[in-house]
Amino acid sequence: MIRERVLEIMRENKILPEAGFGQNFLCDEEIISSIIEAADIKPGDKALEIGPGIGALTEPLSKMDIDLTCVEIDKRLVSYLKTQDLKAEIIDSDFLKLKDYGADEFDVVISNLPYYVMTDIMMKVFEEAVHARKIVYMVEEAALDRILCESGTKSYGPLAVVSELYGDIRIVTKVPGTCFVPQPRTTSSVICFSCYENRPDKSLMEFVKKCFAQRRKTLANNLKGCDKDKFRAWLTETGYEEGIRAEVLEPCDFRDLYNALK
Repeated sequence: MIRERVLEIMRENKILPEAGFGQNFLCDEEIISSIIEAADIKPGDKALEIGPGIGALTEPLSKMDIDLTCVEIDKRLVSYLKTQDLKAEIIDSDFLKLKDYGADEFDVVISNLPYYVMTDIMMKVFEEAVHARKIVYMVEEAALDRILCESGTKSYGPLAVVSELYGDIRIVTKVPGTCFVPQPRTTSSVICFSCYENRPDKSLMEFVKKCFAQRRKTLANNLKGCDKDKFRAWLTETGYEEGIRAEVLEPCDFRDLYNALK
């Protein structure tokens, strides 16, 4: 879907991008192809697209031999998408409030993530799309630091830990602002998760969040109520000091500590 077509759709359907939803419509066919290629979609797959917008990705996806579900929060865009000849189920909902949508059946998840809800959407997908093989996101480049950062850095937190444990992450391509309507001032990146078989479950994710609950407090304080003997034994085994904070631990340490305290 090229820029001229995007502008035509917006004009004919009186669609103005809604800043409150972080809307920037993708209009570069090369980037669209890169996203679909990264998703490694196979015939018969069940695919979930979060935030289809005006259908730049939805249109080519719907022509594939797959079972496609799209979740869109903007009722104007839902109305438009439902007038198009798309082989897809269009769900009118805020994804973060969506329940009973068959999350564990999806093989592939794709989304252009608005910055203001990026973490919440990613964590919900991690918790619920437990059998996904590939997850492909478009994110603002500035947000990459919250996903790919190393332990001990300011940005390091639950999202970085869970992302590292969830799958092998690669940056597919950078996406300049010229690839969107309207054109944002920021650059974006397409990232792809090749999901591990042994990925963290919801309980482990909640544990990681608890470890970071109050960043200025020690790990021991954030884990008040845990078995202190088991905690001290784990510290002795790993060589960490008792006063460490969560930001010091490597992603694999959180899984080991979780298992040690069970």
